[in-house]
This record gives sequence, C-alpha cells and structure tokens, in this order.
Amino acid sequence: MPRKSTHVDMTAMCDVAFLLLTFFMLATSFKPEEPVTVKTPSSISEIPLPEADIMLITVDADGRIFFSIDNKIQRTELIQTINEEKGLQLTDEEMNSFAIGSSLGVPFSQLKSYLAASPDEQRSFHSTTQGIPTDTAANLETNELSYWIQKARYTNPKLRIVIKADGAVSYSEVKKVLRTLEGNKIFKFNLLTDLKAVPPGTAAYAIQQGLVEGNP
Repeated sequence: MPRKSTHVDMTAMCDVAFLLLTFFMLATSFKPEEPVTVKTPSSISEIPLPEADIMLITVDADGRIFFSIDNKIQRTELIQTINEEKGLQLTDEEMNSFAIGSSLGVPFSQLKSYLAASPDEQRSFHSTTQGIPTDTAANLETNELSYWIQKARYTNPKLRIVIKADGAVSYSEVKKVLRTLEGNKIFKFNLLTDLKAVPPGTAAYAIQQGLVEGNP
C-alpha cells in the first residue's frame, strides 16, 4: 500500500483562536492612564510588589500627591463613604467616574467638579492641581491624605501600601507621606523603584554570586 501524508484541517482551530481573541479584546478592561509621569529611582532590590489589594501613593517631581486603590468594588465603597461623611453630594455618574478612574490628586473642595468633568477636562486638572493636601501631622482636617488612607483601610484592611515617588522630588515632600503613615500606625510599606544591576565588588554582588552566605 502506498503511503499517504496525513491531512489535518486547521480551519476549525483558526476559527476558535480568532473567536477567543475577539472575546478577550472586547471583555478586557484596560488600566486607566496615570495622571502624571513619575521616574522612580533605581535600586538593586528584587522583592516583587503585591499583585492585588494595593494602595498606591504617588509623589511626582513637584511634590504633588496622588492616591489610588486597585479594586473597583472597593473604590465604589470608598467614594460612597466619603460622599456621605463629607457631604459632597456626588451623583451616581460622578462616583462611577471615581470607581473606574486612575489615581486622584485633587482636594475635597475640587473633587465634585473633577469627577463631573470629561476625561479630557480631567487631564487638564492634572496639570494645575495642587495634589492631595498633606502635612507631617495625621490630623484629618488638614491632612486629607490621612483621611483617604484611614477610609480606604476601613474598606479593605488587607490593603498593602506602595509609595511611588519621583527620583527628583525633595525628601521633605516624601517625609510628609511617611509621617502620615506613621501617624496612622503604619510602619510597613513598599517603595517602588526601577531594578538595576548589582555593582560588582559590593557585598550584595558577593551574595548574589553565592560567594558568601546571606540574603540578596
């Protein structure tokens, strides 16, 4: 019997592949664009950041502070709580704008007008906003970042805090965030940095290469 090559019809597989691709394209929610660009400093730390339950505090090069949590449902609960306690009279559309948005960097006095604005108008807010008012005391009346932190932790006690600070910002601005966390009895947090190679000749390099015992 003469041998014949096996023919496999790939049409069905191609159809399924394109159907799955179309589904993921239509069903995926893309992460909102962050309001400011931050160039984080470099470090040799290889500790990975948590993937969920994140409270992100961003400090840009001008010292302005932005706040965000990563879960949409918790963001909805958070803005509902703040709306009731602060008497902001936010509409459902405005609260939904917060729930699906990115980091926020406006004081409470401007929050309603910010959430009522279109995405293009919100981007113009980012260029002129003073950021969330913060100082070295954890007083909720003057330190609005402290208020956001407390209410967010009530919404989700498992939130892990990540500070993303620009490498060009002065330490005094970052110190305000650290003092705010300290005032709320928070002493464990992550600093977001860019990974760089371990310099040869250092103790960390020797540990990485297995020349001495220790944690890299």
